[in-house]
Amino acid sequence: MSITTDSPLTEAELASAKRAYELDRKHVFHSWSAQEQLKPMVITRADGSYVWDGEGNKLLDFSSQLVNTNIGHQHPKVVAAIQEQAGKLCTVAPQHANDARSEAARLIAELTPGDLNRIFFTNGGADAVEHAIRMARLHTGKYKVLSAYRSYHGGTALAVNVTGDPRRIPNDYGNAGAVHFHAPFLYRSQFHAATEAEESQRALEHLETAIQLEGASNIAAIILESIPGTAGIMVPPPGYLQGVRELATKYGIIYIADEVMSGFGRAGKWFAIDHFDVAPDLLTFAKGVTSGYVPLGGVAISEEIYSTFAQRPYPGGLTYSGHPLASAAAVATINAMRDESMVENAASLGESVVAPALARMAERHPSIGEVRGTGMFWAIELVKNRATREPLAPYGASSPEMNELIGACKSRGLLPFANFNRIHVVPPLNINAEDLQAGLAILDEVFDLADAHVQG
Repeated sequence: MSITTDSPLTEAELASAKRAYELDRKHVFHSWSAQEQLKPMVITRADGSYVWDGEGNKLLDFSSQLVNTNIGHQHPKVVAAIQEQAGKLCTVAPQHANDARSEAARLIAELTPGDLNRIFFTNGGADAVEHAIRMARLHTGKYKVLSAYRSYHGGTALAVNVTGDPRRIPNDYGNAGAVHFHAPFLYRSQFHAATEAEESQRALEHLETAIQLEGASNIAAIILESIPGTAGIMVPPPGYLQGVRELATKYGIIYIADEVMSGFGRAGKWFAIDHFDVAPDLLTFAKGVTSGYVPLGGVAISEEIYSTFAQRPYPGGLTYSGHPLASAAAVATINAMRDESMVENAASLGESVVAPALARMAERHPSIGEVRGTGMFWAIELVKNRATREPLAPYGASSPEMNELIGACKSRGLLPFANFNRIHVVPPLNINAEDLQAGLAILDEVFDLADAHVQG
């Protein structure tokens, strides 16, 4: 049964939205933003694949917010599980066992690859990354961490230094032990590659050189998003992640798979790394594990790393590690995804609806340089010139052209996910084919505006 309806917003809801905006502008400090340049959208209502803004407009959510509402908004089974848990046990200190956390850990361990059967719970993705790196450093006795340019690993001190996108730069003082390298990205290859095979081989040679020049005896971990998300949904070419696994093993380096965005069905499998038949030593997760209903993240830990802390205390923890409300949300989310075949739906619609639709758009629109993705995890790279691949917005920024497209999407009833020169297609995993096709049709129409900016 739906929690909300399609009925228009009431006068009371409209008045509440107006007050929410006024108080936001008076008191709320927003992330990643120049505060006085903001005009945030008020969200008053949400249901399934839709949200309603403060003016009563209904928008198809092609962003899944921050690519985390994987089961859509207000799923009744998850809402009920949170309510039931709140009536039973709202909170408990993490040193005590509780049934919600224990069951959440069991379910997650069932899904993770390899022997990642021990789960350390955090509040979200950034602190999951922080703790995974801490574990790797303590396990190996080494300090440096290798991570890719064009990546995002979180906004806390270490996680943002490990990050490889421009948000790192104002926060980077060069003392976090982070060393960056180029991961494969054939469309904008750093390796002058012409094929996926060349890109994979040359990227692995580059990584091995970086390991050797930085000193394997100093490197605790390599961390990679299995499929980079915010940075552009660049699906690794065949053989690359297997090669990373082999290099990590060869040089005694811990391999951390960051699945914060790509995990829990987003890429058409429970974890994106499942596409590549690779098992990391540590795996970070968050976002989709609860569909964002209650904040939760964590680290899935191999038996080898677990054994380091079997008799030696792990020097880290959080007050809300495995919070009962969050854990109950995780249990209900995973069970709902299984019961309703959401991962299979994402894979099927990605292959049968999204891929062919984007391919047709790429043929029709000269502003589209490339489309790429899998499951409900796709990126559309927009360019001013296909020959030079000049982006429609510079790396690390937006542009008037991109702002025009975002506004056009919203005016047509679509809430997009945009980053730099890209529009991402990342709706809920349980979106139906009709809504998915409607959203893609809006994008097709909006890209006519992008075509007007094409040069040459």
